[in-house]
Amino acid sequence: MPMVKRIYVEKKEGFNIAAKQACEDFQTILGKTSLKFVRILIRYDIEGISDSDFDAAAHTVFSEPAVDTLYTDKYNMGESDLSFAIEYLPGQYDQRADSAAQCTELLTRNARPLVKCATVYVMDGISDSDMQDIKSYVINPVDSRQASETLPETLKETLSEPPDVEIMDGFRDLDADGLAAFLTEYGLAMNPADIACIRDYFKTDEQRDPSMAEIRVIDTYWSDH
Repeated sequence: MPMVKRIYVEKKEGFNIAAKQACEDFQTILGKTSLKFVRILIRYDIEGISDSDFDAAAHTVFSEPAVDTLYTDKYNMGESDLSFAIEYLPGQYDQRADSAAQCTELLTRNARPLVKCATVYVMDGISDSDMQDIKSYVINPVDSRQASETLPETLKETLSEPPDVEIMDGFRDLDADGLAAFLTEYGLAMNPADIACIRDYFKTDEQRDPSMAEIRVIDTYWSDH
């Protein structure tokens, strides 16, 4: 039994307003006149929930039987249908997923499960090239990305170790020529007198060499004055 459970929720005909609006947008704004229809499904991946709690939440928290069609594991597609899924980038707040996790916790009175969401678009009547155009239109790379179709083994995120902070060794001992070369190498906005003042501060007050991050921050705010 996999640790992560997956369901798809789709609005029934008459309630699928977002899908119909997306179809109209793709046809009129993107010129995809051959597009026949658009379906939108919300994909939920849930971890940390028992089978009985999952069954209860699936038909109350994650879907409304009167207006939604619920699919477990996979959804139906036609032979000529094309699809892709969108999810938030790691670190972005997903209100839908957070609300679903909180409501499941209240319903089951057990520990809050991990929940991740993705929006799935299913379309017919377009080519692979058309679908790439549609992806570019709906995916905002600032906060979203195309989601994998593979069911993950876990929803727990593992964060990689950040790289060591770059220390500008020898900065406090640079002479005028060295400081001039430093300004040029890193494209700083400070003038020679400014960077000399910074060097003297780290040499006398801090008695250490600064990090590159410190130099960049100082340069940014120094240049604003």
